[in-house]
Amino acid sequence: MKIQESAENYLESILMLKQEKGAVRSIDIVRHMAFSKPSISRAMSLLRENGYITMDRDGLIDLTPSGYEIASTIYERHQMLSQWLIRLGVSPDVAVADACRMEHDISAETFQKLKEHISRAGD
Repeated sequence: MKIQESAENYLESILMLKQEKGAVRSIDIVRHMAFSKPSISRAMSLLRENGYITMDRDGLIDLTPSGYEIASTIYERHQMLSQWLIRLGVSPDVAVADACRMEHDISAETFQKLKEHISRAGD
């Protein structure tokens, strides 16, 4: 399933914050992404309407199974691409920024082949 890059970034951020904090509220996403409260509020509404997140009465945000699938795919790509670029000698800040751009556009086939190559190179 292909969704907008911005939605992928929100879902990835929710996953990362959930792993870090255990519970996620909109304000956590505001701080993490450095976006305005209205922007985050609108994005959360759209993600909820499209079935990627749930939000309880206390404002706690959870990923639905489809939201989790997208978030974990993007996060895995981000982690692997960042680490790979750093091992190639790219500075960590540049590697993370480049990985963030690459993670959204790389095909599943190419990413799988990169993973296989990197795991063989590490042996």
